[in-house]
Amino acid sequence: MTYVALFMPLVSPPHIVIVGGGPAGLFAAEIASAQGARVSLFEAKPSVGRKLLVAGRGGLNLTHADPPEIFASRYTGESMPEDWWSQCLTEFSPAMLREWAAGLGIETFQQRTGRIYPREMKAAPLLRRWVERLRAQRVAMFVKHRLAELSRGEQARLRFDTPAGTEVVEADAVILAMGGASWAITGSDGRWTELLEKCGVAIQPWQSANCGWEVAWPEDLVPKIEGQPLKNIAARVGAQLVTGELMLTRYGLEGGIIYQLGPYLRAREIPELIIDLKPGQSEEQLLRKMESVKRNLIDECASRWRLSAAAHALLTWKSHEEKTTHLRDLARLVKNLHVPLLRSRPIDEAISSAGGVAWSALGDNLSLRIAPNIFVAGEMIDWEAPTGGYLMQGCFASAHRAALAALAFCAKERSVAP
Repeated sequence: MTYVALFMPLVSPPHIVIVGGGPAGLFAAEIASAQGARVSLFEAKPSVGRKLLVAGRGGLNLTHADPPEIFASRYTGESMPEDWWSQCLTEFSPAMLREWAAGLGIETFQQRTGRIYPREMKAAPLLRRWVERLRAQRVAMFVKHRLAELSRGEQARLRFDTPAGTEVVEADAVILAMGGASWAITGSDGRWTELLEKCGVAIQPWQSANCGWEVAWPEDLVPKIEGQPLKNIAARVGAQLVTGELMLTRYGLEGGIIYQLGPYLRAREIPELIIDLKPGQSEEQLLRKMESVKRNLIDECASRWRLSAAAHALLTWKSHEEKTTHLRDLARLVKNLHVPLLRSRPIDEAISSAGGVAWSALGDNLSLRIAPNIFVAGEMIDWEAPTGGYLMQGCFASAHRAALAALAFCAKERSVAP
């Protein structure tokens, strides 16, 4: 993937500062430096790409093979502009992300589920070659530099706390890519919100996303279900229906289904998940398998309906709770098993976070409305998406837009300068 430089060699290049050394920050630095800008990247931790390496423990799910209209629908956020992600993913698509990886010598492949991974199923080789490319493009990288102050103006002014003391840097444009509030050990601790609020930037409060939810299981039920999966099921919250799997835990529920339904659960005053244990069969089809019952009704139903041990335990729990043994009621429970939820798990356990810079504080090009030379990218912004490659794609695509917008801003400022 190549970019044509916007600045002639005889003209002093603009200085663009990137704050944050995760996927969004690194990609913004690559794009800006490839187009002729002088780029300085500052990372609070001792090395860049730490969250990328943690994500790589699961194989580094780069993106997904969903069709464009479905892909864009995976993103949610408070007051998020309509069609924003459709446009952003057109500018930097999943196919372009795979092409970019190939340019680093990283072959990717698509799983049956549509998830796309590096062939090696590792993040380290990609990160190593990526850093080598950035160094070849003369990106200056500074680690152990935590942003302590940001001042607006024609020249943005940044103050960093470092082991050697305070360091002040000025820039023609700034791209902030400091991450969300999950996985604090990697540097994404969300502590930057106070700094931006002091500047007058609207911030949405942090919330856990892609996380487990707590359930008040009866004590005698826990040993029967803990660590057991519910496979090939469906679940809904209101009109939102998702198919897949859930994992039953001592404290509640984990897994892809509840990750996807998280935004809709958080929006409800009393969160509840309605599970369909046999989505491929109707109540009537289930009842037709029960023409004659010779032993304990619930056990017989579990056997003939081919319920797993965990699903059997849940059906027993709910039938006792509702004090019903009627066959039709059991069929209804299998298709509509209501599980009241208490709360989401703490944000330190979450895969990602919701909240951050409000969309109302940003222009379509991801510049701050109060400071047009400061841009925001990645999980700092109040958007969320389920696991499956959507988070990584969102970081790359938003960084692509922010970097090109920062370059366009610098070019415009120079064209009108006296």
